[in-house]
Amino acid sequence: MLTIEALWFRYPNPPVEILTNWFGEIQQGVTLVQGGDGRGKSTLLRLMAGALQADAGQLRLNDISLKEKPEAYRQQLFWMEPRADTFDQLTPPQYFETARGRYPGFDADLIDPLVEGLGLEPHMHKPLFMLSTGSKRKVWLAAAFASGAALLLIDEPFAALDAPSIAFVKQQLQDISAQPGRAAVIADYSAPTGVPLAGVIDLGD
Repeated sequence: MLTIEALWFRYPNPPVEILTNWFGEIQQGVTLVQGGDGRGKSTLLRLMAGALQADAGQLRLNDISLKEKPEAYRQQLFWMEPRADTFDQLTPPQYFETARGRYPGFDADLIDPLVEGLGLEPHMHKPLFMLSTGSKRKVWLAAAFASGAALLLIDEPFAALDAPSIAFVKQQLQDISAQPGRAAVIADYSAPTGVPLAGVIDLGD
């Protein structure tokens, strides 16, 4: 689904090389990007999302080039910076409406069961800036799973979540593994138990 060719990226100040002539391929199903602190897990997801510009290289999602057709490329994937404050003034329902307008395959009928499964009901009337880190992350996760996007990019999907929500997110990832033409890339320190993986990208310790 996603092919990555000759990707180069380094942070300029101070100069830190993260990826050097890196090639990769993401198949349908769930792929884990793992590695220690500072090894580039989040950076790789941002590069896949087109949220960070590579120094060189090519990314293609379903044969659509990020370089040649950036908007068409990004419309196929869901990515939200975990600490983003762009939508902080919106309530979760208002944010879901924003996501619905962005993704043609957004399934609004999934929102209620996702909200229930993630325990978001008490927070639906609150603006996002009032939510805890875990609750805000749940809003991004609900939008991701409802988006219908071909590729979901999720950084540390279980961070700051309670045990029932972790189990629920794992079930959603298992469901994606069984859906043709869909993929999720999750960045974390280790493989989640109970989630079948289509691939592992190990960036080292």
